[in-house]
Amino acid sequence: MAARSTVRAVALLLLAGVSVAAATRYPVTGIVLKVDPPRRSFEASCAAIPGYMEAMAMAYSVLDNRELEDLKPGTYVDFTLVVEKKRSYAERIRIHHYESTEREPLLARRLKLLEAPHATVQPGDAVPVFTLTDQTGSRVTLSQWAGKVVAVTFIYTSCPLPDYCFRLSNNFSQLNQRFAGRMGRDLVLLSISFDPVHDQPAVLAKYASTWKADPESWHFLTGPLDDVKAVSRQFGLNFWPDEVYVTHSLHTLVIDRQGRLAADFEGNQFTARQLGDYVAALISGK
Repeated sequence: MAARSTVRAVALLLLAGVSVAAATRYPVTGIVLKVDPPRRSFEASCAAIPGYMEAMAMAYSVLDNRELEDLKPGTYVDFTLVVEKKRSYAERIRIHHYESTEREPLLARRLKLLEAPHATVQPGDAVPVFTLTDQTGSRVTLSQWAGKVVAVTFIYTSCPLPDYCFRLSNNFSQLNQRFAGRMGRDLVLLSISFDPVHDQPAVLAKYASTWKADPESWHFLTGPLDDVKAVSRQFGLNFWPDEVYVTHSLHTLVIDRQGRLAADFEGNQFTARQLGDYVAALISGK
């Protein structure tokens, strides 16, 4: 009887002109750019879906607003894109927390457990003003870029690992190229050295030149070790110098025009394009 009922229901749908073709489902990964519960949607910059679409930033609808719970701009997510004949939507959205088994970030996490807990700036919080020295030897302070979007990352010039400091600097290099006409006016980049003892202004200036960085809009920063530690700790970053390397965690921060922490991209799994899509949305105020 159940089988006959199913056949009858399908027949009625066909007579009514309703398609009963099976939906196609695609696995998707991306960075959340905006969450819009009233419209039951979110925007994300997603990796390419082989055989379906190229990497791009776009809006995705959901059928249930509970899918949007805990989503924030900058969150790395996995979800299923369901494509039907007349609509598409995202389902089974899962926040993809950064976990690393690689030496430096994993060791940084373990060492962090040995430290006394301290308050950190969270997305939406005002970022405390800090002052450091850039590659020209000038003292610069965060407050001088009020009204601009500021992206911050932490590196050291002698880092030997291509997936760590080099990748984060390369991400900024691509931002520098993508927003060439808006650098300094709408966007400022700050690369803070984890190794301030070695990375003095002259060393940073040489390193900056390899990235074709304009010192007016991309600042490589150093300062007394205690000052750099204070800045990094307020964002939950950790570093421990040893005789050869600096063990450190990986974070890229974006501060909005109002001086609030907008997003914290942890790790190195996001792409420069995804970071750029997020910065573009923040600059435009979308």
